[in-house]
Amino acid sequence: MSQVDKQLENLKAEIEQEIPNDITVTDVKYEGPELVVYTRDPKRFAGDGDLIRRLASKLRKRITVRPDPSALSPPAEAEAAVRAVIPEEAGVTDLDFHQDTGEVVIEAQKPGMVIGRRGSTLREITQEVGWTPEVVRTPPIESSTVSNVRNFLKNEREERRDILERVGRQIHREELSDDEWVRITTLGCCREVGRAAFILSTPETRILIDCGDKPGAEGEVPYLQVPEALGAGAATIDAVVLTHAHLDHSALLPLIFKYGYDGPVYTTEPSRDLMGLLTLDYLDVAAKEGRTPPYESTQVRETIKHTIPLEYGDVTDIAPDIKLTFHNAGHILGSAVTHFHIGDGLYNVAFSGDIHYDDTRLFNGAVNDFPRVETLVLESTYGGRNDYQTDQDDSEKALKRVINETYDQGGKVVIPAFAVGRSQEIMLVLEEAMRSGDIPEMPVHLDGMIWEATAIHTTYPEYLRDELRDRIFHDDENPFLAEQFNHIDAGEDERQEVADGDQCVILSTSGMIEGGPIMSWLRHIGPDPNSNLVFVGYQAQGTLGRRIQNGWDEIPVSDWGNGGRGDTLSLNMGVETVDGFSGHADRQGLENFVKTMNPRPEKVLCVHGDERSVQDLSSALYHDYNMRTFAPKNLETFRFK
Repeated sequence: MSQVDKQLENLKAEIEQEIPNDITVTDVKYEGPELVVYTRDPKRFAGDGDLIRRLASKLRKRITVRPDPSALSPPAEAEAAVRAVIPEEAGVTDLDFHQDTGEVVIEAQKPGMVIGRRGSTLREITQEVGWTPEVVRTPPIESSTVSNVRNFLKNEREERRDILERVGRQIHREELSDDEWVRITTLGCCREVGRAAFILSTPETRILIDCGDKPGAEGEVPYLQVPEALGAGAATIDAVVLTHAHLDHSALLPLIFKYGYDGPVYTTEPSRDLMGLLTLDYLDVAAKEGRTPPYESTQVRETIKHTIPLEYGDVTDIAPDIKLTFHNAGHILGSAVTHFHIGDGLYNVAFSGDIHYDDTRLFNGAVNDFPRVETLVLESTYGGRNDYQTDQDDSEKALKRVINETYDQGGKVVIPAFAVGRSQEIMLVLEEAMRSGDIPEMPVHLDGMIWEATAIHTTYPEYLRDELRDRIFHDDENPFLAEQFNHIDAGEDERQEVADGDQCVILSTSGMIEGGPIMSWLRHIGPDPNSNLVFVGYQAQGTLGRRIQNGWDEIPVSDWGNGGRGDTLSLNMGVETVDGFSGHADRQGLENFVKTMNPRPEKVLCVHGDERSVQDLSSALYHDYNMRTFAPKNLETFRFK
């Protein structure tokens, strides 16, 4: 019998000692980080609302209770009983019964009403029918991504359970080494923006954090081939952690599955969905531009299948010697500051990912409250000495000024925007400005993936700012459903119609003008001196967006309908930059993030910024807070402990 089997046997005996004699436990299994308890008496378990909580506290495990198949009522009979328990105003749209696990997935417009106060309605459902309910939200805006991910995972349930059981056994295996050390190896995003990737390693475990591309630099990928990463074989990686879905952090995750990785990916649920959306689009753009994609859609599906979503604040075992906790990063939907607790109090490391320290219209500001952090790996995108962003109110006034001036000239405002995050922030500003009369009412056209990304935002309102979440819960107040918003879905004909029409605002991908529908809008509207191009997000070195921002007015464009032949376009429209809408903290925000940590970290690695930014921030943190700081290069390894 293996060590894990003995462990499960002991856990089963311990559970049986803690529960009443009339409750039978038929099996105990690990599924990923969770301990799953099967019972013939799910109704008795559900009758004691504190029983599972007490077990989880005593065993120090996340526990899920599932009914033994023999305890289940027939699905047709159970469906009527479930619907009778759930309030009608919850808006149940689907019930899906899974006999193999005894779970019923309930899709509802108002999941909170299905859950009930402290889970009371869920317990009532189990008491009535024996099935274990799992609740998901019906998207207020129909999302093909959310639907496809849910259907895919439903169809792959059996294989996914095998993956989770294998991962669970790996997490809870016996530790093999008596050594104690912690190392971080930088594989990308050091003294540069993009291709984020790190290896966190201990004698027991090797974890890859992020795996992105570099905007504007085709072919510059993380150093995955080195021995610390995949050079020793993909099987040497125990887990992957994704901080958020932007492509400079996620684009090349599917590539590691192509190389043979077969382990878990930990991220939040919205990051999983957005990663699927953005990586599939990444492949589509590569194909349109005549480039050979680095992987295929099969590997994107494998990544999704291996993803174990975690919620903010849940402390989760991901290896024999490592616990992971996600905290809100305030950057984009589902973005996370990742905190690793290593060993039995041995060492703590936090990776900021990308953060926004202050509240925005979309998100609460980044969390920096941790029990302990000895080393912080901190993004430095706006870490330069003079990288202070405009106050949010002033930024909104500046944007409204440009829109009003352009409207009075009879022109159009074109805003290149990242589909995820900046677009939704700008949508909220425009919706309120039109509602309050600060700018005239006019169509706001959304092109590229913006509408789909917005639909995903409305699927996960619990990840949004408190006030916005509450508005989305009420259909008549959902700002993303305002009638001004128009999804461009008829392609070039519709774009030509908009270009020939009246004043409007156009939000279009890509945010750094690196291909995508924004190129079409520049062809249509770029020659118009009465219109304006407005940058509201970071433009990385080497991107066409940065070049236009720096004064280029002759820009290369391609006509995909003509074999992708290159041409140039004279840009006569005005070009404006409105700071303050970035999803990144500025210099002050980064310093405040560190300054208000209690206790402060002993060491800070400043990454994800150009050379000047990381060195400026590193120097300032050293001088102001007397901590050891570093501005590492790629392929450096730091040993702690």
